[in-house]
Amino acid sequence: MEEREKKISGISWNVFLLGIVSFLNDMSSEMIMPVMPSYLMEVLDAGKLLSGSVMGAIESMSSLFKVAFGYVSDRFRKRKVFVFAGYALSTLAKGALAFTRYWWDFLLLRAVDRIGKGVRTAPRDALIAESSEKGKTGKSFGFHRMMDTLGAVAGPLVAIALIELLNGLPAETAYRYIFLLSAVPGAISLFVIILFVKDRGGEVKRKIKGISTLKNRNLQLFLAVVAIGALGRYSYAFTMWKAQELGYSVVQSIAFYALFNLIYALSAYPLGVYSDTFGKKRMITLGFGVAALAALAFAHARDFYTLIAAFVLYGIYIAIEDTIPRAYMADLAREYEKGTVIGAYHTVFGVFVFPASVIAGWLWSSHSLAYAFTFAAAMNVVAMVLMAFVREQ
Repeated sequence: MEEREKKISGISWNVFLLGIVSFLNDMSSEMIMPVMPSYLMEVLDAGKLLSGSVMGAIESMSSLFKVAFGYVSDRFRKRKVFVFAGYALSTLAKGALAFTRYWWDFLLLRAVDRIGKGVRTAPRDALIAESSEKGKTGKSFGFHRMMDTLGAVAGPLVAIALIELLNGLPAETAYRYIFLLSAVPGAISLFVIILFVKDRGGEVKRKIKGISTLKNRNLQLFLAVVAIGALGRYSYAFTMWKAQELGYSVVQSIAFYALFNLIYALSAYPLGVYSDTFGKKRMITLGFGVAALAALAFAHARDFYTLIAAFVLYGIYIAIEDTIPRAYMADLAREYEKGTVIGAYHTVFGVFVFPASVIAGWLWSSHSLAYAFTFAAAMNVVAMVLMAFVREQ
């Protein structure tokens, strides 16, 4: 139990290590995220509707696997093997993007990457919950999202440096080098998992009988609200396309994206800590409101300052949405089914993210990006209102 008691600044050793793993992997992912929208449209010659749909499919793909692998990890009381396998799949897929030639093989490899995310996410989140002090799940998830997003800040900056370094090469060649190099931090994280991360699931005795938390009406209502809110979750790619629509270059749009991730990283930990006392339900409700404001700012952005405000609000919104609901679900779940319950949240959210991006892509193609962002704002307002019917736990 020594590892369980060891802490770094009030964060358990296991949560700290999983934060390092997420930092490295998000750095890997975010090295390629900012160049993917341009790669899709300029190199693979995908149109607006197809590009929006592909990016949405990628975001949604992993969710189909999250509840399944969360359940399996609950049954076997083993989390680490799924965490390792998921990160390994993603690392291999990201490096292999360097060799894609068509939008469909690009989508196939991105699907493998997202499947990897689906394999690891619920078991990893359950391991974070099991490694946390009672009543401090917001703090643990906030720290984890902060580390994850600091990697997301580092990734675009590395991408900018690589683009400048490879400036003499054709854009397509530069993009392929970036894809290949993105596998390096991911590979390092695999060694951290193997050597240092410890399983905790075996310390929880699995209850044989009992009513699943998923049958709780209040939880089911919350998941329905999550589904509506997810319809207002547009892919990050739309924010970059908005910057480029206003005349900013690919490199400049990456800088905006880095700002978003910096705000996300700086907000996630304090918001997670504060949610433990403020109330996770109220924080989630606030998040939907911020999401609506961010979408409206993107819809009406015509100048630099409005665009900056939109990216800042977007960062705060994602910091809440990607942190607090996980902790909320972990608090609701019984000890023997944390992987299943957290996985159910991820699955519901992800399934509805795909039609959200398809709708946004269609509105962009048929009308303009302003219509896509306005639709997102409307869905988040509806979700915010419906949260009034969800009881605080």
